[in-house]
Amino acid sequence: MANTDAVSVRVFSLNCWGIHYLSKHCPQRYAMIGEMLSKEEHDVVLLQEVWSEKDYLSLKKKLASSHPHSHYFKSGVIGSGLAIFSKHRIHDTFVYRYSLNGYPYMAHHGDWFGGKAVGMAVLSIGSLTANVYVTHLHAEYCRDKDSYLPHRVVQAWELQQFIRHTSAGADVVILGGDLNMHPQDLGNRLLRTYTGLKDSYLETPKFEGCDEGLTLIADNPFISKKELGPFEKGIRIDYILFKGSPKTDISCDFMCTTKGSVPDHPFPYSDHEALTAELRLKTHTPSDTGSGSGSQSKKQDSPAEKVAELVDIVTEARTEVKVGLHCAEGMRYTAARTGVMGFALLILELAIAAVPWLALGAEQPFPRTSFYLLAALCFAILLTTSLLYIFYTMELKSLQGAEDQMRLAVGSLQEKLRGFPLAQQYNPQRRPPEGQEPSAFDPEE
Repeated sequence: MANTDAVSVRVFSLNCWGIHYLSKHCPQRYAMIGEMLSKEEHDVVLLQEVWSEKDYLSLKKKLASSHPHSHYFKSGVIGSGLAIFSKHRIHDTFVYRYSLNGYPYMAHHGDWFGGKAVGMAVLSIGSLTANVYVTHLHAEYCRDKDSYLPHRVVQAWELQQFIRHTSAGADVVILGGDLNMHPQDLGNRLLRTYTGLKDSYLETPKFEGCDEGLTLIADNPFISKKELGPFEKGIRIDYILFKGSPKTDISCDFMCTTKGSVPDHPFPYSDHEALTAELRLKTHTPSDTGSGSGSQSKKQDSPAEKVAELVDIVTEARTEVKVGLHCAEGMRYTAARTGVMGFALLILELAIAAVPWLALGAEQPFPRTSFYLLAALCFAILLTTSLLYIFYTMELKSLQGAEDQMRLAVGSLQEKLRGFPLAQQYNPQRRPPEGQEPSAFDPEE
Protein backbone atom coordinates (compact mmCIF):
# COMPACT_ATOMS: atom_id res chain seq x y z
CA MET A 1 0.00 0.00 0.00
CA ALA A 2 1.36 3.43 -0.92
CA ASN A 3 2.21 6.03 1.67
CA THR A 4 -0.41 8.65 2.52
CA ASP A 5 0.04 12.36 1.93
CA ALA A 6 3.07 13.82 3.66
CA VAL A 7 2.86 16.38 6.45
CA SER A 8 5.53 19.07 6.77
CA VAL A 9 6.65 20.25 10.21
CA ARG A 10 8.95 23.24 10.64
CA VAL A 11 10.94 23.10 13.92
CA PHE A 12 12.91 26.00 15.42
CA SER A 13 15.42 25.89 18.28
CA LEU A 14 17.41 28.67 19.96
CA ASN A 15 19.39 29.23 23.14
CA CYS A 16 18.16 32.76 23.95
CA TRP A 17 20.96 33.73 26.37
CA GLY A 18 18.40 35.43 28.59
CA ILE A 19 20.36 36.32 31.72
CA HIS A 20 19.16 39.76 32.73
CA TYR A 21 21.89 42.26 33.71
CA LEU A 22 24.55 39.85 32.42
CA SER A 23 23.52 39.00 28.86
CA LYS A 24 24.08 41.90 26.48
CA HIS A 25 21.06 43.71 24.97
CA CYS A 26 18.66 41.20 26.51
CA PRO A 27 15.38 43.21 26.16
CA GLN A 28 16.21 44.25 22.58
CA ARG A 29 17.10 40.71 21.56
CA TYR A 30 13.88 39.28 23.02
CA ALA A 31 11.96 41.87 21.01
CA MET A 32 13.85 40.73 17.89
CA ILE A 33 13.16 37.05 18.64
CA GLY A 34 9.45 37.69 19.18
CA GLU A 35 9.20 39.72 15.98
CA MET A 36 10.97 37.04 13.96
CA LEU A 37 8.92 34.15 15.36
CA SER A 38 5.63 35.94 14.73
CA LYS A 39 6.56 36.30 11.04
CA GLU A 40 8.24 32.96 10.36
CA GLU A 41 5.96 29.98 9.85
CA HIS A 42 7.40 27.61 12.42
CA ASP A 43 5.15 24.82 13.66
CA VAL A 44 7.16 24.14 16.83
CA VAL A 45 9.47 26.57 18.64
CA LEU A 46 11.90 25.22 21.26
CA LEU A 47 13.68 27.81 23.41
CA GLN A 48 16.39 27.50 26.07
CA GLU A 49 17.76 29.97 28.62
CA VAL A 50 14.51 31.88 28.95
CA TRP A 51 15.46 32.44 32.57
CA SER A 52 12.81 35.04 33.33
CA GLU A 53 9.16 34.01 33.33
CA LYS A 54 8.32 37.62 32.43
CA ASP A 55 10.21 37.15 29.16
CA TYR A 56 8.24 33.97 28.48
CA LEU A 57 4.95 35.75 29.14
CA SER A 58 6.02 38.59 26.87
CA LEU A 59 6.80 36.13 24.07
CA LYS A 60 3.53 34.32 24.72
CA LYS A 61 1.63 37.56 24.25
CA LYS A 62 3.46 38.39 21.01
CA LEU A 63 2.97 34.87 19.62
CA ALA A 64 -0.66 34.46 20.70
CA SER A 65 -1.94 34.47 17.11
CA SER A 66 0.90 32.58 15.39
CA HIS A 67 1.57 30.02 18.16
CA PRO A 68 -1.53 29.81 20.39
CA HIS A 69 -0.25 26.84 22.40
CA SER A 70 2.74 27.15 24.74
CA HIS A 71 4.25 25.90 27.97
CA TYR A 72 7.04 27.06 30.32
CA PHE A 73 8.93 24.33 32.18
CA LYS A 74 9.71 25.36 35.76
CA SER A 75 12.60 23.84 37.68
CA GLY A 76 15.42 24.72 40.07
CA VAL A 77 15.98 28.08 41.74
CA ILE A 78 15.66 30.33 38.70
CA GLY A 79 13.82 27.92 36.41
CA SER A 80 14.92 25.46 33.73
CA GLY A 81 14.84 28.19 31.08
CA LEU A 82 12.94 25.83 28.75
CA ALA A 83 9.86 26.87 26.79
CA ILE A 84 7.84 25.55 23.88
CA PHE A 85 5.50 27.38 21.50
CA SER A 86 3.37 25.45 19.04
CA LYS A 87 0.78 25.87 16.33
CA HIS A 88 -0.51 22.42 17.23
CA ARG A 89 -2.48 21.54 20.31
CA ILE A 90 -0.42 20.56 23.36
CA HIS A 91 -2.20 17.70 25.15
CA ASP A 92 0.26 16.90 27.91
CA THR A 93 3.55 18.10 29.37
CA PHE A 94 6.13 16.81 31.80
CA VAL A 95 9.52 17.98 33.02
CA TYR A 96 12.34 15.81 34.38
CA ARG A 97 15.14 17.49 36.31
CA TYR A 98 18.54 15.86 35.94
CA SER A 99 19.91 14.29 39.12
CA LEU A 100 23.34 15.91 38.60
CA ASN A 101 23.85 19.48 37.51
CA GLY A 102 27.12 20.96 38.69
CA TYR A 103 27.94 22.47 42.08
CA PRO A 104 26.08 25.19 44.02
CA TYR A 105 29.31 26.82 45.21
CA MET A 106 30.32 27.42 41.56
CA ALA A 107 27.94 30.37 41.51
CA HIS A 108 29.74 32.08 38.63
CA HIS A 109 28.81 29.15 36.38
CA GLY A 110 25.20 29.11 37.53
CA ASP A 111 24.17 25.74 36.06
CA TRP A 112 23.13 24.30 39.42
CA PHE A 113 20.75 27.20 40.09
CA GLY A 114 19.12 26.76 36.68
CA GLY A 115 17.93 23.24 37.48
CA LYS A 116 18.82 21.84 34.05
CA ALA A 117 16.10 19.53 32.82
CA VAL A 118 14.31 18.03 29.83
CA GLY A 119 10.78 19.15 29.05
CA MET A 120 8.32 16.99 27.12
CA ALA A 121 5.17 18.05 25.29
CA VAL A 122 2.73 15.69 23.58
CA LEU A 123 1.32 17.27 20.41
CA SER A 124 -1.23 16.27 17.81
CA ILE A 125 0.06 16.86 14.28
CA GLY A 126 -2.83 15.87 12.08
CA SER A 127 -3.62 12.28 12.98
CA LEU A 128 -0.15 11.70 14.42
CA THR A 129 1.01 11.89 18.04
CA ALA A 130 4.34 13.68 18.41
CA ASN A 131 6.50 13.68 21.53
CA VAL A 132 8.54 16.88 21.45
CA TYR A 133 11.44 17.32 23.85
CA VAL A 134 13.47 20.41 24.68
CA THR A 135 16.57 20.32 26.86
CA HIS A 136 19.73 22.13 27.94
CA LEU A 137 22.65 20.16 29.36
CA HIS A 138 25.46 21.36 31.62
CA ALA A 139 27.91 23.72 29.94
CA GLU A 140 31.50 22.79 29.12
CA TYR A 141 33.78 25.48 30.57
CA CYS A 142 37.14 23.84 29.88
CA ARG A 143 37.53 21.08 27.33
CA ASP A 144 41.01 20.01 28.44
CA LYS A 145 40.09 19.70 32.13
CA ASP A 146 36.33 19.26 32.13
CA SER A 147 35.35 18.60 35.73
CA TYR A 148 31.69 18.52 34.69
CA LEU A 149 32.08 15.72 32.14
CA PRO A 150 30.74 12.95 34.46
CA HIS A 151 27.69 15.13 35.20
CA ARG A 152 27.04 15.73 31.52
CA VAL A 153 27.45 12.03 30.70
CA VAL A 154 24.91 11.16 33.41
CA GLN A 155 22.57 13.83 32.01
CA ALA A 156 22.87 12.29 28.53
CA TRP A 157 22.20 8.86 30.04
CA GLU A 158 19.08 10.12 31.85
CA LEU A 159 17.96 11.97 28.73
CA GLN A 160 18.07 8.86 26.55
CA GLN A 161 16.27 6.87 29.23
CA PHE A 162 13.60 9.52 29.57
CA ILE A 163 13.02 9.66 25.80
CA ARG A 164 12.93 5.87 25.36
CA HIS A 165 10.56 5.26 28.25
CA THR A 166 8.14 8.11 27.43
CA SER A 167 7.98 7.86 23.64
CA ALA A 168 6.83 4.25 23.24
CA GLY A 169 3.38 5.29 22.03
CA ALA A 170 4.50 8.25 19.90
CA ASP A 171 4.42 8.29 16.11
CA VAL A 172 7.14 10.94 15.94
CA VAL A 173 9.91 11.98 18.34
CA ILE A 174 11.61 15.38 18.07
CA LEU A 175 14.36 16.68 20.35
CA GLY A 176 15.77 20.17 20.20
CA GLY A 177 18.12 22.12 22.41
CA ASP A 178 21.60 23.04 23.53
CA LEU A 179 23.31 19.75 24.36
CA ASN A 180 26.68 21.42 25.07
CA MET A 181 28.35 18.46 23.36
CA HIS A 182 30.28 18.22 20.11
CA PRO A 183 28.91 15.74 17.52
CA GLN A 184 31.31 12.92 18.45
CA ASP A 185 31.43 13.54 22.20
CA LEU A 186 30.66 10.54 24.41
CA GLY A 187 27.31 11.84 25.66
CA ASN A 188 26.15 12.65 22.14
CA ARG A 189 27.05 9.19 20.84
CA LEU A 190 25.35 7.61 23.86
CA LEU A 191 22.15 9.59 23.27
CA ARG A 192 21.85 9.04 19.53
CA THR A 193 22.95 5.42 19.44
CA TYR A 194 20.66 4.31 22.26
CA THR A 195 17.55 6.18 21.10
CA GLY A 196 18.02 5.98 17.32
CA LEU A 197 17.55 9.75 16.99
CA LYS A 198 18.82 11.26 13.74
CA ASP A 199 20.73 14.53 13.44
CA SER A 200 18.98 16.97 11.11
CA TYR A 201 22.28 18.44 9.95
CA LEU A 202 23.60 15.02 8.90
CA GLU A 203 20.33 13.86 7.37
CA THR A 204 19.24 16.86 5.31
CA PRO A 205 20.06 17.00 1.57
CA LYS A 206 19.91 20.81 1.67
CA PHE A 207 21.61 23.00 4.26
CA GLU A 208 22.09 26.75 4.54
CA GLY A 209 24.08 28.41 7.31
CA CYS A 210 27.48 28.35 8.92
CA ASP A 211 30.06 25.91 7.62
CA GLU A 212 29.78 22.48 9.26
CA GLY A 213 26.54 23.56 10.93
CA LEU A 214 28.38 25.50 13.65
CA THR A 215 26.13 27.11 16.26
CA LEU A 216 28.76 29.01 18.27
CA ILE A 217 30.77 30.96 15.71
CA ALA A 218 33.74 33.32 15.80
CA ASP A 219 31.79 35.92 13.77
CA ASN A 220 29.26 36.32 16.58
CA PRO A 221 30.14 39.52 18.50
CA PHE A 222 28.90 37.97 21.75
CA ILE A 223 31.43 35.10 21.54
CA SER A 224 34.99 35.43 22.82
CA LYS A 225 37.94 33.39 21.57
CA LYS A 226 38.30 31.97 25.07
CA GLU A 227 34.85 30.37 24.83
CA LEU A 228 35.71 28.68 21.55
CA GLY A 229 39.04 27.41 22.86
CA PRO A 230 41.08 25.65 20.18
CA PHE A 231 38.16 25.70 17.72
CA GLU A 232 38.89 28.92 15.85
CA LYS A 233 35.91 28.78 13.49
CA GLY A 234 33.41 27.69 16.11
CA ILE A 235 31.66 24.62 17.48
CA ARG A 236 28.38 22.76 16.95
CA ILE A 237 26.57 22.07 20.22
CA ASP A 238 22.90 22.85 19.34
CA TYR A 239 20.81 20.19 17.65
CA ILE A 240 17.43 19.21 16.26
CA LEU A 241 17.14 15.42 16.41
CA PHE A 242 14.26 13.23 15.24
CA LYS A 243 13.02 9.71 14.60
CA GLY A 244 9.85 8.04 13.37
CA SER A 245 8.09 4.81 14.27
CA PRO A 246 6.85 1.63 12.57
CA LYS A 247 3.82 3.71 11.54
CA THR A 248 5.60 6.87 10.42
CA ASP A 249 8.52 7.70 8.15
CA ILE A 250 10.31 10.96 8.89
CA SER A 251 12.99 12.80 6.93
CA CYS A 252 14.59 16.23 6.93
CA ASP A 253 14.05 18.15 3.68
CA PHE A 254 15.91 21.31 4.66
CA MET A 255 17.88 22.78 7.52
CA CYS A 256 19.37 26.20 8.13
CA THR A 257 21.12 28.18 10.85
CA THR A 258 21.56 31.89 11.38
CA LYS A 259 25.02 33.35 10.74
CA GLY A 260 25.82 35.96 13.36
CA SER A 261 24.36 39.46 13.13
CA VAL A 262 20.79 39.83 11.86
CA PRO A 263 20.14 42.08 8.84
CA ASP A 264 18.79 45.52 9.81
CA HIS A 265 19.86 44.92 13.42
CA PRO A 266 23.16 45.78 15.15
CA PHE A 267 23.58 42.40 16.86
CA PRO A 268 22.47 38.72 16.62
CA TYR A 269 19.48 37.08 18.28
CA SER A 270 21.76 35.41 20.83
CA ASP A 271 25.29 34.17 21.47
CA HIS A 272 24.07 30.91 19.88
CA GLU A 273 22.84 30.58 16.32
CA ALA A 274 19.23 29.60 15.73
CA LEU A 275 18.35 26.30 14.01
CA THR A 276 15.42 25.56 11.72
CA ALA A 277 14.61 22.11 10.33
CA GLU A 278 11.81 21.21 7.91
CA LEU A 279 10.73 17.66 8.65
CA ARG A 280 8.51 15.57 6.41
CA LEU A 281 6.20 12.96 7.99
CA LYS A 282 4.62 10.10 6.06
CA THR A 283 2.34 7.48 7.53
CA HIS A 284 1.98 3.99 6.16
CA THR A 285 0.31 0.72 7.01
CA PRO A 286 2.15 -2.21 8.61
CA SER A 287 2.05 -4.04 5.26
CA ASP A 288 4.28 -1.37 3.68
CA THR A 289 7.92 -2.32 3.24
CA GLY A 290 10.35 -0.36 5.32
CA SER A 291 9.44 1.38 8.53
CA GLY A 292 10.09 4.29 10.80
CA SER A 293 12.45 7.13 10.15
CA GLY A 294 14.77 5.54 7.66
CA SER A 295 16.80 4.45 10.68
CA GLN A 296 14.53 1.42 10.88
CA SER A 297 15.81 0.03 7.58
CA LYS A 298 19.40 0.47 8.77
CA LYS A 299 18.59 -1.60 11.83
CA GLN A 300 18.25 -4.66 9.60
CA ASP A 301 21.96 -4.40 8.64
CA SER A 302 24.61 -5.95 10.90
CA PRO A 303 22.63 -6.00 14.17
CA ALA A 304 25.59 -7.57 15.99
CA GLU A 305 27.77 -4.58 15.14
CA LYS A 306 25.16 -2.17 16.41
CA VAL A 307 24.74 -4.00 19.71
CA ALA A 308 28.51 -4.31 20.13
CA GLU A 309 28.97 -0.63 19.35
CA LEU A 310 26.43 0.23 22.01
CA VAL A 311 28.25 -2.03 24.50
CA ASP A 312 31.44 -0.06 23.81
CA ILE A 313 29.74 3.30 24.26
CA VAL A 314 27.99 2.37 27.51
CA THR A 315 31.23 0.85 28.84
CA GLU A 316 33.03 4.10 28.01
CA ALA A 317 30.30 6.03 29.80
CA ARG A 318 30.66 3.76 32.86
CA THR A 319 34.38 4.51 32.95
CA GLU A 320 33.75 8.25 32.92
CA VAL A 321 31.13 7.94 35.66
CA LYS A 322 33.62 5.95 37.77
CA VAL A 323 36.09 8.82 37.39
CA GLY A 324 33.41 11.13 38.71
CA LEU A 325 32.76 8.74 41.59
CA HIS A 326 36.41 8.77 42.58
CA CYS A 327 36.51 12.58 42.54
CA ALA A 328 33.27 12.87 44.55
CA GLU A 329 34.57 10.40 47.15
CA GLY A 330 37.75 12.45 47.51
CA MET A 331 35.81 15.70 47.92
CA ARG A 332 33.50 14.14 50.50
CA TYR A 333 36.49 12.82 52.45
CA THR A 334 38.08 16.29 52.39
CA ALA A 335 34.85 17.86 53.65
CA ALA A 336 34.58 15.28 56.44
CA ARG A 337 38.21 15.73 57.52
CA THR A 338 37.88 19.53 57.55
CA GLY A 339 34.68 19.23 59.57
CA VAL A 340 36.40 17.02 62.14
CA MET A 341 39.18 19.57 62.48
CA GLY A 342 36.63 22.35 62.96
CA PHE A 343 34.81 20.29 65.57
CA ALA A 344 38.07 19.57 67.43
CA LEU A 345 38.90 23.27 67.43
CA LEU A 346 35.47 24.07 68.83
CA ILE A 347 35.91 21.48 71.63
CA LEU A 348 39.31 22.97 72.44
CA GLU A 349 37.81 26.44 72.66
CA LEU A 350 35.04 25.21 74.95
CA ALA A 351 37.64 23.60 77.17
CA ILE A 352 39.54 26.89 77.37
CA ALA A 353 36.31 28.71 78.21
CA ALA A 354 35.69 26.28 81.07
CA VAL A 355 39.06 27.05 82.70
CA PRO A 356 37.80 30.09 84.70
CA TRP A 357 34.90 28.00 86.05
CA LEU A 358 37.10 25.08 87.07
CA ALA A 359 39.90 27.18 88.54
CA LEU A 360 38.27 29.70 90.83
CA GLY A 361 39.69 33.17 90.44
CA ALA A 362 41.47 32.44 87.16
CA GLU A 363 41.06 34.97 84.38
CA GLN A 364 39.96 34.24 80.83
CA PRO A 365 43.18 33.51 78.88
CA PHE A 366 41.83 35.01 75.63
CA PRO A 367 40.35 38.43 74.92
CA ARG A 368 36.58 38.16 74.71
CA THR A 369 36.42 39.48 71.11
CA SER A 370 39.01 37.00 69.83
CA PHE A 371 37.21 34.22 71.66
CA TYR A 372 33.89 35.01 69.95
CA LEU A 373 35.50 35.38 66.51
CA LEU A 374 37.17 31.99 66.88
CA ALA A 375 33.85 30.44 67.93
CA ALA A 376 32.14 31.97 64.89
CA LEU A 377 34.89 30.58 62.65
CA CYS A 378 34.50 27.09 64.11
CA PHE A 379 30.74 27.21 63.65
CA ALA A 380 31.10 28.41 60.04
CA ILE A 381 33.53 25.57 59.28
CA LEU A 382 31.17 22.99 60.78
CA LEU A 383 28.15 24.33 58.92
CA THR A 384 29.93 24.60 55.57
CA THR A 385 31.57 21.18 55.73
CA SER A 386 28.31 19.57 56.86
CA LEU A 387 26.47 21.01 53.86
CA LEU A 388 29.28 19.97 51.52
CA TYR A 389 29.33 16.47 52.99
CA ILE A 390 25.58 16.15 52.39
CA PHE A 391 25.91 17.51 48.84
CA TYR A 392 28.79 15.18 47.91
CA THR A 393 26.88 12.25 49.40
CA MET A 394 23.94 13.09 47.13
CA GLU A 395 26.32 13.37 44.17
CA LEU A 396 27.80 9.98 45.03
CA LYS A 397 24.36 8.37 45.21
CA SER A 398 23.40 9.77 41.79
CA LEU A 399 26.67 8.66 40.21
CA GLN A 400 26.40 5.21 41.81
CA GLY A 401 22.81 4.90 40.60
CA ALA A 402 23.78 5.78 37.03
CA GLU A 403 26.75 3.40 37.13
CA ASP A 404 24.50 0.58 38.39
CA GLN A 405 22.04 1.22 35.56
CA MET A 406 24.85 1.21 32.99
CA ARG A 407 26.25 -2.03 34.42
CA LEU A 408 22.85 -3.71 34.05
CA ALA A 409 22.50 -2.33 30.52
CA VAL A 410 25.92 -3.64 29.49
CA GLY A 411 25.08 -7.07 30.89
CA SER A 412 21.80 -7.16 28.99
CA LEU A 413 23.44 -6.01 25.77
CA GLN A 414 26.26 -8.55 26.09
CA GLU A 415 23.72 -11.31 26.60
CA LYS A 416 21.91 -10.13 23.48
CA LEU A 417 25.21 -9.99 21.61
CA ARG A 418 25.98 -13.61 22.43
CA GLY A 419 22.87 -14.57 20.49
CA PHE A 420 24.37 -13.33 17.24
CA PRO A 421 26.52 -15.97 15.49
CA LEU A 422 28.73 -13.36 13.81
CA ALA A 423 29.27 -11.25 16.90
CA GLN A 424 32.91 -12.32 17.20
CA GLN A 425 33.70 -10.65 13.87
CA TYR A 426 32.98 -7.22 15.29
CA ASN A 427 36.00 -5.02 16.06
CA PRO A 428 35.32 -3.35 19.45
CA GLN A 429 37.83 -0.58 18.70
CA ARG A 430 35.88 0.70 15.68
CA ARG A 431 34.46 4.20 16.00
CA PRO A 432 32.26 6.08 13.54
CA PRO A 433 34.27 8.60 11.49
CA GLU A 434 34.11 12.26 12.41
CA GLY A 435 30.87 13.88 11.27
CA GLN A 436 29.13 10.55 10.60
CA GLU A 437 26.16 9.57 12.70
CA PRO A 438 26.38 6.32 14.72
CA SER A 439 23.97 3.53 13.90
CA ALA A 440 20.63 3.70 15.63
CA PHE A 441 19.59 0.90 17.92
CA ASP A 442 16.77 0.41 20.38
CA PRO A 443 17.71 -2.33 22.85
CA GLU A 444 14.11 -2.81 23.87
CA GLU A 445 13.12 -4.14 20.48
